[in-house]
Amino acid sequence: MLSLALSADGPLVDQIVSGIKRQIDDRLLRPGTQLPSIRNFAGSHDVSRFTVVEAYDRLVAMGYLRSRRGAGFYTAARTETSQPAPSTDHKRNEELVWLIRRLLEAGEDAILAGGPWLPNSWLDEAGIRQSLNVLARKNGAYLLEYGNPFGYLPLREHLALLLAELGITAHAGQILLTQGTSQALELVIRYLLKPGDAALVDDPGYYNMFGNLRLNGVQMLAVPRNPDGPDIATLEELATAHRPKVYFTQSVMQNPTGSDMSPHVSFKVLQAAERHGFFVVEDDIFCDLQVKATSRLATLDQLNRVIYARSFSKTLSGSLRVGFIACAQPIANELADIKMLTSITTSQFTERLVYLMLVDGHYRKYLARLHERLDAARINVLHAFEEIGLEIFTEPNSGMFIWARFPHVEDALPLAEAAARDGIMLAPGAVFRPHLERSPWMRFNVAVCEEPRVQRWLRQAGTEARK
Repeated sequence: MLSLALSADGPLVDQIVSGIKRQIDDRLLRPGTQLPSIRNFAGSHDVSRFTVVEAYDRLVAMGYLRSRRGAGFYTAARTETSQPAPSTDHKRNEELVWLIRRLLEAGEDAILAGGPWLPNSWLDEAGIRQSLNVLARKNGAYLLEYGNPFGYLPLREHLALLLAELGITAHAGQILLTQGTSQALELVIRYLLKPGDAALVDDPGYYNMFGNLRLNGVQMLAVPRNPDGPDIATLEELATAHRPKVYFTQSVMQNPTGSDMSPHVSFKVLQAAERHGFFVVEDDIFCDLQVKATSRLATLDQLNRVIYARSFSKTLSGSLRVGFIACAQPIANELADIKMLTSITTSQFTERLVYLMLVDGHYRKYLARLHERLDAARINVLHAFEEIGLEIFTEPNSGMFIWARFPHVEDALPLAEAAARDGIMLAPGAVFRPHLERSPWMRFNVAVCEEPRVQRWLRQAGTEARK
């Protein structure tokens, strides 16, 4: 018997599905147990037979029940989806640390062909200096005191307006300022996950986050990334088998593939989150690089199950380290508490500086120029890669990344090592995979790959690969 409440918030179908799921997961219903017939269940629980039919059908689709023609419904044997065993071995992070350190410590002569940021010459250093001068002339204790735990209020109010441009409704109290997206994701990981928990992640995806999850003892469930978004069939299978707490993803200009999630796939992701009860963390760090704004998961969900993270590191400055989280108010309160316990507050000085830069009108003009420059570079690099013989995963509409491979190369890591000896830093696909498996793919930064030296090296590498 299940306890069903006609006055509860959830529909009766959802209550039946969650109740039977819970009994199966808790082993109260063993594999092969016959469930009551549709007629008997409806009679004993005083619900419509149509309600029971829909609930049983959902449970069959989710893999919890099996229907036997003429015999009724039985609990299915629960099979675990094959995943690499989680490991706390620090050796798994050594390749990530190697790549990050190599990028940060690269000499002036090194070319970061696979780098994750724009060249300094593309950024608005003059605009930063101008805003610094304006801020330095203002009197106030912001130079000396700790800030508000949630962050500088005028900036949060302005961010609410920027979110509204994406169709995301949020007020300042739902926005928590952070030290970039890295801290935003770390706070969410601390809030949602504990060692041994499972989390869905994109494969390929963001290597820093994979390292963070690994350090926290989280089991990563790899969801293959297609040109139109995650593979929904695999996502459903993993969610059914492992009951993850959260799915970390990027819906727009995904790192490293540059792909956008289609509206159809976005709806499927949110439907799966609702069915299986997991949160979705949407990392939108490249938002301001998009020429024409499109719907995000947070737009469709309105911060019900989606926790939205973003920063300005890629367009303003990596040194300012100002980002934010937008989410439901109760979650924002909990995250603010974790932020206070781990870092007290964020820098009010840098938050005021970013606020000045965003509101003076100069930033939008700078972005318009940046979009034009990136568009031209992307067209040129795609044309050059086609001539070189590189296979393109998908042609991005915006952003700085292209995901590409040589057709005759099955592991890009030796290529990256060879390029490094020639002063060219590539980003091999293995470091973007949750469990660091071999990959033929590489991430390329279009802002750097117009460089003739990079294209000459790739052309020579392609010629040797075809031999």
